[in-house]
Amino acid sequence: MLLEYLKEFLGALSIHELLTEFLGTVETINIDLAKFNKWCNGAFAEYVSVSEDALAVKPANITLEQAAGFPISAFAALQALRDTGRIRTGHRVLIIGASGGVGTFAVQIAKSFGAEVTAVCSTTKMDTAGSIGADHVIDYTQEDFTQSGQRYELIFAANAHHSIFDYRRALSQDGIYVMAGGGGPQIIQTMLLAPLLSLIGSRKMRFFIAKANKTDFVLLKDLLEARKIVSVIDRRYPLSDVAEALRYLEEGHARGKVVITLENDNQTNVRYGNG
Repeated sequence: MLLEYLKEFLGALSIHELLTEFLGTVETINIDLAKFNKWCNGAFAEYVSVSEDALAVKPANITLEQAAGFPISAFAALQALRDTGRIRTGHRVLIIGASGGVGTFAVQIAKSFGAEVTAVCSTTKMDTAGSIGADHVIDYTQEDFTQSGQRYELIFAANAHHSIFDYRRALSQDGIYVMAGGGGPQIIQTMLLAPLLSLIGSRKMRFFIAKANKTDFVLLKDLLEARKIVSVIDRRYPLSDVAEALRYLEEGHARGKVVITLENDNQTNVRYGNG
């Protein structure tokens, strides 16, 4: 029963992630939603309803796609590293899934904190990780970082595939492992075992879910405007090809973000890609 519940929970999370980032023009304020027969949350549409507190003005010096591509993924990277991972200047930080939507922001944000960043990704994405500032890049198809003997003060898994015990062995004394995404078995394992393993010794294991707030939204917008972080855009699809975009994402080969645009080009919706 517990396993089935967790599978349903994770499925709900994955559906929610498809629908949470968007950019566009304000058309109407304080409309009466009661007149609509059908209404659902999400951004794969020509119109969305949203609270003013969840919005920020687009920086003038970046494109619609770049602006649409940052909110939720950048929230996750910032909060996981700063709040849960307690990143500090000089920390050795390992980022798993460094070429994906969350990972590309994590590399840049970790560097902004003065960390020494090691990115883990596949062969074809190594250039992406290097271009956004990673000090070291590991090709996971050629090298198993868990066997290298290297230790890290912080490991951030945007896309975990190893056992939680492998990540724990790669932590330094007082190190912290933060998981924000990955395969179903890894997520379930972390949710169940992280609290228990954190009670043993000084290394801490954490499962993380981002929480949007206005303060961090404005901070990230300012970083984007100052070009201290950038949105890495992989592919663009029109709204009519959402199904094809999702199929591409499910293949797991996306570099950074996959963007959904409206045909009239006045609005842009986005769903992040895993790496």
